[in-house]
Amino acid sequence: MEASFDDFLKLDIRVGRITRAEPFPEARKPAYRLWVDFGPEIGERRSSAQITVHYRLEDLPGRLVMGVVNFPPRQIGPVRSEVLVLGVPDANGDVVLMSPDKDVPPGGRMF
Repeated sequence: MEASFDDFLKLDIRVGRITRAEPFPEARKPAYRLWVDFGPEIGERRSSAQITVHYRLEDLPGRLVMGVVNFPPRQIGPVRSEVLVLGVPDANGDVVLMSPDKDVPPGGRMF
């Protein structure tokens, strides 16, 4: 399926900084609860992510990530996910977070 440039512009993908990460023992697959700051325009959003293979809880705060901030909230068990944090699978199918390779301010929109 081909997408137009207008389709791409509908997605609001921004850089955010993880401010807090906690275990998510209620998840069906191992996951963490995340709080991500997307800057003054959007603020902090909550999410969950199945990133336990490559990331330790204590290493996540301060890390930059990319997220889709204009999807409607989604209930994932007891967690109301307000942002889709983006990642790609490694060779084993485990999630690797997408992030800028330089330090940039939270809230910057991907283009």
